[in-house]
Amino acid sequence: MAAVDVRELATHNSRDSCWLAINGIVWDVTAFVSEHPGGANLILKVAGKDATEQYETFHSPELVEETLGLDARKGIIDSASIPPVDKQSELKRQERTSPLLSSMVSVNDFEGVAEKTMTPAAWAYVSSGADDEISTRENGRIYQKVFLRGRVLRKVGSVDCSTEILGCKSALPIYTSPVGLAKLVHPSGECAIAAADGKEGIIQVVNTVSSMPIEAIMDARVSKDQTIFWQLYADKDLQKSETFVRRVEKAGVKAIWLTVDSPVVGNRERDERSKSAAVIEEDLETTVDTPQGVGIAKANTGFINADIEWATIEWLRGVTKLPLVIKGVQSVEDAVMAFDHGIDGIVLSNHGGRSQDTAQPPLLTLLEINHYAPHILDKHMQVFVDGGIRRGTDIIKALALGATAVGIGRPVLYSMSGGYGEYGVRRMIQILRNELQTNMAFIGAKNVREIARGMVNTRRLEKLMIGSVRL
Repeated sequence: MAAVDVRELATHNSRDSCWLAINGIVWDVTAFVSEHPGGANLILKVAGKDATEQYETFHSPELVEETLGLDARKGIIDSASIPPVDKQSELKRQERTSPLLSSMVSVNDFEGVAEKTMTPAAWAYVSSGADDEISTRENGRIYQKVFLRGRVLRKVGSVDCSTEILGCKSALPIYTSPVGLAKLVHPSGECAIAAADGKEGIIQVVNTVSSMPIEAIMDARVSKDQTIFWQLYADKDLQKSETFVRRVEKAGVKAIWLTVDSPVVGNRERDERSKSAAVIEEDLETTVDTPQGVGIAKANTGFINADIEWATIEWLRGVTKLPLVIKGVQSVEDAVMAFDHGIDGIVLSNHGGRSQDTAQPPLLTLLEINHYAPHILDKHMQVFVDGGIRRGTDIIKALALGATAVGIGRPVLYSMSGGYGEYGVRRMIQILRNELQTNMAFIGAKNVREIARGMVNTRRLEKLMIGSVRL
């Protein structure tokens, strides 16, 4: 390929002629500008510049060639000749403005740091929920309606928090949920989570829209025995999903978690506003004739297949023999359906309140399963709860109602912020471990198997259960 001079690249900086440099290759994206799922402005902001950092924050390296085709390549360029983005200076700035990591004594402490140190766009993407964000708030508040009923004189001088998730050992009954685009928060992205989880002995579930390729995440593990699960958003083209499943199988993941609670992207208004504020040009007629979301979430999830159904489970079973988990069950009826389909596990989740606002909290769904379908809470199918977990006592309440483990989502990204990276995630996990051990001793459980239904009082929460269910 011919060499492109940095001055020539800089001239192609408009909608009519738009070039970008990505990893030393110059691409002509003019024809793609108006088709970009996140809107033209995301591309125009880096037109005529090196867009490597912005691109790789959201996409895997090979996607540009798949999307544009080889004909869009204009040539090669010396990346060093393009004014660089000083990533390290941004990290140093965050570190200077962040409190000492040792001063973080609760999981909630990290959220305040995140709001102050994340970019406005990153904060809006990570923290936002759908519409009025009622479900996002209630996911956590619901735990306050359950009280603990501790047992005494139980010999709890030594407390064991370990468990097994889908047959894989975990030091704690928690896993890090499939959070996406972690490079928005820290340059190490999902690799920092992998390293932290490995050193703390827990399992990571990796998101389809991760900002790091699965191979790099697997390489970031502390040992080849470290367990990684992979979360799948089914593509509109199921062949693409099959190809990706083959790829992650080859990489060594141990289970597939199919997300089903977001057939479409929720109306995350704060995320949308944050990107609208960055618009550099707008055609009013185009805006109303072709309305589309401009937020980070919608820009990166336009490929999701909204037509998947229970038959899709059989298709996926034909693609892989790995254990299969359905993520996003929100009713006891669907929990029973999953059980009847022989699913290995389900995640009770409303997508962190990010999809449909006023969707009921996962803990309430777990209580309804206890009441109407207790038979599914056995070893045949594991049940996980994801959403609103912030305390060790929250974990105990979920386990007492039959959950195998709980997922930690937003706090993972919050704890990476402010330059903390891997160390922040480790600190966050350690805080939860300490709270869990302490409160297991208080309730009289020396291991997770001894956390029983009688150790929680759910009367206040039972008032919110649905009156009857037809199974």
